[in-house]
Amino acid sequence: MTRIVLASASPRRKALLSALGLRFEVMVSNAEESLEGDPETMVTANARAKRDDVAARIGLPAVVIAADTLVFLGNRVLGKPADAAEARAMLAALSGNTHQVLTGLSLVDTATGKTAEGSECTDVTFRDLSPEEIDRFVEAVNPVDRAGAYTVDGPGSLLIARYDGCYQNVLGLPIVRLDGLLRGLGLSLFGLMDVSRCAFL
Repeated sequence: MTRIVLASASPRRKALLSALGLRFEVMVSNAEESLEGDPETMVTANARAKRDDVAARIGLPAVVIAADTLVFLGNRVLGKPADAAEARAMLAALSGNTHQVLTGLSLVDTATGKTAEGSECTDVTFRDLSPEEIDRFVEAVNPVDRAGAYTVDGPGSLLIARYDGCYQNVLGLPIVRLDGLLRGLGLSLFGLMDVSRCAFL
């Protein structure tokens, strides 16, 4: 059985892979994230740095999957807010506007040295939100650990007017794009799936 290591502490990424019935390990990367370059270069380089950090530490051969997700409003990068006040400011900026969510993916099979990487972009349009609704959302979610200060599940479903692109990408792991990259390594998510472990989110 192919050993899969997810280089991420994200509960949403873990939930998405678990729902597919995958057996995998988690090892959190210590790599520094960069905000230099164009958006696609930025997220892909960050994912590659996470991949390489974990691949250097895992020991036994494995396929390492790393991802990096950022929110872009025009030329502005919306990372994780420092506190609730910054979260409210980010949500106010997103209100009524369309922004982009980009996820970079980077994989390596440490047994063969083969790599694969790419990115996915989704346009997300927010509803017009009142200050009271923003306050209520921040109180409910405390989104200081989320790029752009929001989530799209739970209370976050009330923020979004529409999507154009991959929904799972907004959660942090574009599944179809990941499957395509795995196929470049001779694997697939269907092939790695344990059907007895599949679940619904």
